[in-house]
Amino acid sequence: MKHFIVVGVLVIIVAALVSMGLGSIQLMPTQASAQAVPIDNLFGMHVKVISFLFSLIVVFLVYSIVVFRRKKGEEGDGDHFEGHTGLEIAWTIAPLATVLYFSYLGAQALAETRRADPQAMQVNVIGSQWSWRFEYPELGIVSDELRLPANRQVLLKLSSIDVIHSFWVPEFRVKQDALPGANMVKELRITPTLIGDYKVRCAELCGLQHAYMESPVIVMEPAGFDAWVIRQTALPTDPVDRGALWAKQFGCVACHSTDGATIVGPTWQGLSGKQETLTDGTTVTVDADFLHTAIVSPDAQVPQGFAPGIMPKNFGDTLSAEQINDIIAYIESLK
Repeated sequence: MKHFIVVGVLVIIVAALVSMGLGSIQLMPTQASAQAVPIDNLFGMHVKVISFLFSLIVVFLVYSIVVFRRKKGEEGDGDHFEGHTGLEIAWTIAPLATVLYFSYLGAQALAETRRADPQAMQVNVIGSQWSWRFEYPELGIVSDELRLPANRQVLLKLSSIDVIHSFWVPEFRVKQDALPGANMVKELRITPTLIGDYKVRCAELCGLQHAYMESPVIVMEPAGFDAWVIRQTALPTDPVDRGALWAKQFGCVACHSTDGATIVGPTWQGLSGKQETLTDGTTVTVDADFLHTAIVSPDAQVPQGFAPGIMPKNFGDTLSAEQINDIIAYIESLK
């Protein structure tokens, strides 16, 4: 009994020290959403249980090695012990009860993260190789950065136009896949609470430029968000400026550079008027008709050195005729 008391005290001390040590380390990113609170609380409880289990194993192991080691002059075998039925029942029931209790806590945390606010603002999140697009249907805004007012719940409706992507802002904790297909729209609720700049990352391996599929997430004061809405709803009058805006919002610049560098697709600098050799060996002049076809039917005329099947084929549906003409005007301006 003396040994059990000593070990019990040591387990409590070591568990407390390990728990405090892990708690002093910033294991999690900054907490920046209401949904992060129950998740972090559950994570903290896991850390405490893990600290206790670690101490229970290590203290018993080290104590046994030190106290019950074979001493000098001892040649006989150690004491023989039979199994203890009560102890075996206890260490079967206790872990089972712990797992069931944490399952209950996990269900509570999940329900809290999915709690719906009827006044939530909707944002459509569209993933594509390799960019994010954010549509605010209630405000008539399309953006390549996600701007959110603080302390207001946002209902994100996620989809993809090509492969599986995954929306993840570490500071918000929650994560959701964006799946291709008209009937595969997923929902995610976020209530940002901390004003600041963050990043949305793709957490699903989605191809060549997966590591660079990031977009800014900016949490603003409500007044600042309202001012941003006013600025965004006032479109430029120059088609070239509008084209630059559409190219950025719809992710074109993720694959086409404007400075001569080759990324996934041909650079737009000096593209207009260029004699381009296609994969079938023919040569064409890059004019407005060629650019229009390249946008709405990208695999119809593929330049040599570039692979078909990468550029999304639905820009003819997602872009209006005016937006396509604006993008063409922008490309033609990049001499």
